[in-house]
Amino acid sequence: MSNVSARPHRVVIIGAGLSGLTAAYRLAERSATLRSPIELVVLEAQDRIGGAIWTDRINDFTLEGGADSFITNKPHAIELCRSLGLGDQLIGTDDRFRRSFVVRKGRLVPVPEGFVLMAPQRLWPLITSPILSWRGKLRMLCDLVLPARRDEADESLASFVRRRLGREALDRLVQPLVGGIYTADPNDLSLHATLPQFPQMEREHGSLIRAALRQGRAARLEGQGGGSGARYSLFQTLSHGMDTLPKALAASLPAGSLRLGTAARRVARHEPEGTWRVELLDGPSLEADAVILAVEAHAAARLVDGEDKDLALDLRSIPYASSAIVQLAYPRDHVTHPLDGFGVVVPSIEGREILAVSFTSVKFPDRAPEGSVLLRVFIGGALQAHLFERNDEELTAIARREVEQLLGISGAPILSQVARHSRAMPQYTLGHLDRVASIRSRAKAHPGLILTGNAYSGVGVPDCARIGQEAAEAVLRLLTNARGRAVA
Repeated sequence: MSNVSARPHRVVIIGAGLSGLTAAYRLAERSATLRSPIELVVLEAQDRIGGAIWTDRINDFTLEGGADSFITNKPHAIELCRSLGLGDQLIGTDDRFRRSFVVRKGRLVPVPEGFVLMAPQRLWPLITSPILSWRGKLRMLCDLVLPARRDEADESLASFVRRRLGREALDRLVQPLVGGIYTADPNDLSLHATLPQFPQMEREHGSLIRAALRQGRAARLEGQGGGSGARYSLFQTLSHGMDTLPKALAASLPAGSLRLGTAARRVARHEPEGTWRVELLDGPSLEADAVILAVEAHAAARLVDGEDKDLALDLRSIPYASSAIVQLAYPRDHVTHPLDGFGVVVPSIEGREILAVSFTSVKFPDRAPEGSVLLRVFIGGALQAHLFERNDEELTAIARREVEQLLGISGAPILSQVARHSRAMPQYTLGHLDRVASIRSRAKAHPGLILTGNAYSGVGVPDCARIGQEAAEAVLRLLTNARGRAVA
């Protein structure tokens, strides 16, 4: 790489989802502090940015085709919003309805107050809840006396919950609540890769319930108690829709650096210069000092297959699930349910064809016109993969039938839309941490090739923001070391 210090560092980022755009934003921000500037090229195969985040606005409805909010106890997303000047647009959930429901025998039953994912922070609401039978409640309370597992070996979520809380707690509460986050089969899901705080609670306190009760008392002392299912008080969104975030990131980039509708074909090391060559499906190749692959693991595998088949094989070992979101709007007087919560999750043992329903117009303000209701219905995932193969009309019919039965809705919707996410949700199955360690080890053999995105160490919006920042820092370290130049 001799005699190249006169030209800018060129970094090519493949993928303009949240991780890729965050990496680009950080690199552009830091470019001014380098003695040699950075020339950014962000390639996106689709004709829009944002990846799994997209927002449509139709007839005063705000339709979120992907993530509709993010959790704030992981600080990276909220810090990113504030650094972009979006702090005044952050809004929280409606305090009046911070609870969720679970379907039991076709009826909506509130998740016990204080029950967070798989452990109760209050006992009485659990004991009095009709979700579990008395046998199921007694088995769950056995967690208080069962011996704790002290080793750190990986375990499936289903195995862990059955061992600590019993099968009924898994089937009726934990599976639907966790399934709403990961769209995964709990028998395959790695607990250590997804919810490592729970085995830690077992090791440190000897009991999930004992640990959760202590956490609940501490939260109430801090004024953070209340709610059920997810910790809804910790969720925020942007007042004009979630796509405000990727749009702000894109607007911050140097003019001409973002190329939509531009797909990469392969990435290869360019010898003897030691740079990288990004071949496009249409157009001349690009030379780069570093390449960030901010795409799904299976897409990254296709790009690097010619350079490192073993790395590509490891990347392909991360499975993915597909899902769809059907959005339906109705006049409020056509819905008999009071909608006094943020949504409902559906246990797979109920045999229904949906995963969950989010009451969007209740959860956040100004998402629907006055006098109307906006719902998001989730279909597919690992447990119902076959449903994703249905066409949009069939998915809409499924969603309508389910919400009509569960919420007492009459009449046709005044608006409907289907958003598809094909092979978009990585499945953190047993052994995921080992797979990721192998991928990272193999990637070290390719300086300048950075893998990022939600396939490796977190699937939420804050995780993607963090991962994108980490990718940018990795590139900065690489360029600094390669050129022998320090950050000013």
